[in-house]
Amino acid sequence: MTPRFINRLLRQWFRRDLTVWYDPAYRLPLAGLDGVVGMEPRRADFVAWYLVDKQVVPAEAIRTPEPISYNDLGRVHDASWLESLSTPIVLARVFAAAPEEIRVDPLLQTVRLACGGTLSAARWALQHQKATLNLLGGFHHAGRASGGGFCAVNDMVVALAALRAEGFTGHTAFIDLDAHPPDGTSDCVGNDANVWIGSISGCDWGPLDNVDETILAEGAGDEQYLDALDGMLSRMPRTDLAFVIAGGDVLANDRLGKLGLSLDGVRRRDMRVMDRLRGIPSVWIPGGGYHENAWRVLAGTAIALSLHTRQAISPKYDPLSRRYAAIAAGLAPKDLGNDDDSSSSDILEALGLGPSRKPRALGYYTAEGIEYALDRYGIFFQLRRLGYDPLQVEVDSTGAGDRMRVYGQSAGKKHLLIENVVEKKRIADHDVLYIHWLTLRHPLAQFTEKRPQLPGQEVPGLGMAREMSEIELRIAMRLGFAGIAFRPSWYHMAYAARSRFQFVDPRRQGRFLAMLRDLGHCPLLEVTLACADGRVRMNGERYSWEADEMVYLLDTPIAESAIATEEANRVRFTIESATAAT
Repeated sequence: MTPRFINRLLRQWFRRDLTVWYDPAYRLPLAGLDGVVGMEPRRADFVAWYLVDKQVVPAEAIRTPEPISYNDLGRVHDASWLESLSTPIVLARVFAAAPEEIRVDPLLQTVRLACGGTLSAARWALQHQKATLNLLGGFHHAGRASGGGFCAVNDMVVALAALRAEGFTGHTAFIDLDAHPPDGTSDCVGNDANVWIGSISGCDWGPLDNVDETILAEGAGDEQYLDALDGMLSRMPRTDLAFVIAGGDVLANDRLGKLGLSLDGVRRRDMRVMDRLRGIPSVWIPGGGYHENAWRVLAGTAIALSLHTRQAISPKYDPLSRRYAAIAAGLAPKDLGNDDDSSSSDILEALGLGPSRKPRALGYYTAEGIEYALDRYGIFFQLRRLGYDPLQVEVDSTGAGDRMRVYGQSAGKKHLLIENVVEKKRIADHDVLYIHWLTLRHPLAQFTEKRPQLPGQEVPGLGMAREMSEIELRIAMRLGFAGIAFRPSWYHMAYAARSRFQFVDPRRQGRFLAMLRDLGHCPLLEVTLACADGRVRMNGERYSWEADEMVYLLDTPIAESAIATEEANRVRFTIESATAAT
């Protein structure tokens, strides 16, 4: 037996009965959150896909929640506050977005689904006397008549109030392990003698009289945190139900959190809490997380609950790539437009004996085929939630290559959302998918101080660059290309592609590596704007961004050459301040 087979058997034997609550609509319909606050909008998706792919839980253990009712929300929150949530300006303040970008109904659907998931999880936990996991929730900054920090309503206290209306009378513990204090939960609970709130955070927002609160110093690491956790858990009174916010923002270098835990430290945290709650029904929810590894924290919580192991998630595992590979495998050529009798149709059309053939991008994809694929990949689902419906694809040819466009309507106006121009081209002695142009447009959104205009942008983006990059990769693989190439017009485009792509010219690659080395401590936005404004210096001289070709080869990656290393060592980059430049 292979080690992989043995590992699979062990997981089957020792896996506990963990139920997970999730819906694709858990992704907030806000396109700019990852850039503004570092939030991974796909966190719940990534975790659900990973858990099933790696058999941490069976597919049937993923449950779909029902939206919470307004009657349930009204048991905790003031009617005036709930009414205010129907206005874009209030939701914009809660979710750190521009009012123009707020789509009230889809956003409230996400909030209500998450709250419904927490309530369903609590009912399940009490019925089965076990732990369960909801992949969105822990909205602990929502008070009775207030909200903020991405928390519009308090799902945990709302769930408890609904359980009490159904007859639950037991003691409840809120174990808040998010990096920020539970100010909203404190306000909602008040002086309830049957509720205990314990919190470990990395910032002091003032005293919370009804909270057993531990505030750690900025940067506190694993051992200091776990010592504080042991102390807090020892003070927790007897409880009949626990809500655990297994916050992902406790990681070192989290964008908004100030603690310094490692991924292993977070897993140890979860396992200690799980051991303390053995035999007590518990609902686990993710809270905040503003780090690229926040999804690994939440997936690790599920691993701890289901498998009770500290086995790390491979840093090479990419849930989006794995998911899209599986979807691509299920897309038949006939679904995408490549019918078997295409050659005979071409002959008939040339002889004037048949109807004109539909345009095909790269000789393969029809507009209908592209629509079908984008729907299967979930792109259309997210575009509709951003406010565009109906959606339409058009295919034609330009002087540069084949063009695919996605249009969407809003308020009776037709908007260009996606435009992609591609062709087959010979690069670095390989036939590759050459991307002349790829733009993702969200014309209903507006640029703000927190989400400024990037070089080359006419309107804000859709927040789907990773999805579209994976789709381009699947196109190249399906058509037998050796890889993908493009010419990044701006620094941020090359930066986003750096993990896979290299510049074809080794000296150009060396200069790019030097930029990453010398300017890596600066925010990406600052560097890309400095490049566009002519404020970057190379060896003291003004440097202009070089838009040369980058390539990603699927099977034979370009090795880092000695020439690139030599060039990287030769140059040094600095940024001149905007005031100095003027």
